[in-house]
Parts: sequence; structure tokens; C-alpha cells
Amino acid sequence: MGFGSIWHWVIVLVVVLLLFGSGKISGIMGDVAKGIKSFKKGMKDDDDDQSPQARTTIDATKEKDPV
Repeated sequence: MGFGSIWHWVIVLVVVLLLFGSGKISGIMGDVAKGIKSFKKGMKDDDDDQSPQARTTIDATKEKDPV
């Protein structure tokens, strides 16, 4: 009887549903999804904000080895 037992997970699921209720769990999952979408949008906006000249400057500094 370890963590792989189906009955273990069924009991854990029932306890979680009793404690939090299905409404709270779906609300939490919705908030997590909104956060992920916001993060992805922010990452995309950062990539779009960089101009080609800025990318070239960054790449040029990477190539120069101060040693």
C-alpha cells in the first residue's frame, strides 16, 4: 500500500473535495490559467520590444571575449 495505490488517491481526492469544495478548486485552476496566460503574454511582449539593433548590440558583446 504505497503512493501508487488507486484507493490511496481516491481517498485523498475525496478529502480534498470535502475540504475545499469543487467551486473553490475550479476557481483556483482558473486563476492559475490566467496567470500562465499573463506570463506568456509578458514574455512575448519582451521579445517584441527588443529592436533588431538592440539584438545586434547584445550579440556583438557576447562575441567579444575580455580575456
